[in-house]
Amino acid sequence: MLARGVNILIVYAHPKPDSLTGALKDVAVQQLRSDGHDVTVSDLYAMGWKAHADTDDFGEVEQTNFMLASGEAYEAGTLGADIRAEQAKLLWADAVLLHFPLWWFSMPAILKGWVDRVFTCGFAYGAGGTAIPRYGAGVLSGTRAMLVVSIGGREPSYSDRGINGRLDDLLYPIHHGILYYPGMDVLPPFAVYGALRVDDRRFEEVADDLRERLSRLEKLPPIPYRPQSGGDYDRTLRLEPGRESPGTTGFDLHLTG
Repeated sequence: MLARGVNILIVYAHPKPDSLTGALKDVAVQQLRSDGHDVTVSDLYAMGWKAHADTDDFGEVEQTNFMLASGEAYEAGTLGADIRAEQAKLLWADAVLLHFPLWWFSMPAILKGWVDRVFTCGFAYGAGGTAIPRYGAGVLSGTRAMLVVSIGGREPSYSDRGINGRLDDLLYPIHHGILYYPGMDVLPPFAVYGALRVDDRRFEEVADDLRERLSRLEKLPPIPYRPQSGGDYDRTLRLEPGRESPGTTGFDLHLTG
């Protein structure tokens, strides 16, 4: 069980509160609070979160490059209030849970828009002469992260020979490219397959599994991604030959052991 009083941010993305995703979010909030943790929920649909990043997010800046302009706005404190509020939540949190349904092999657009607008230059990454560590280091180092994902298809179709591809591969851009990039410790996902066929009995089983998983949030070993600074990559950030186990290919190359 997590030490009491840990700060946990839940970022929730589903338009229907009575959905499976919404119900599992409610289970998580109730369980974590009953365990004594401080829980904040960013309910993106209820917040009316603006999903697209644009220059209106920055205030008055001199930079014309969009990426660098976001960094200038971050440093100047002129980012939109909604963005600054979410960045503050991330800095406050000891653990972050992303609750969403798998739509078209990824997260809903509103959640991707949360990432696009909140993970700005200067906050989650650097550019040009701004040196910010990444892939296993950075501003969110030490923060645990876990996806709670509802999936319509059956589990075998998301396996190594499944028509949809391995779930680990589908989630790699989120796990590695979004969460691990600014330093989070990324935990294996909590995936619920066959979401359209979850009846009351199955839901209670899933809810109990989620409660049990949350009770071990502090002790779960993270996905063992290779850190950029660990000596496994050359100067072009290509994995050095011979660092992988024989027969390893694809995204698994970037796992240790």
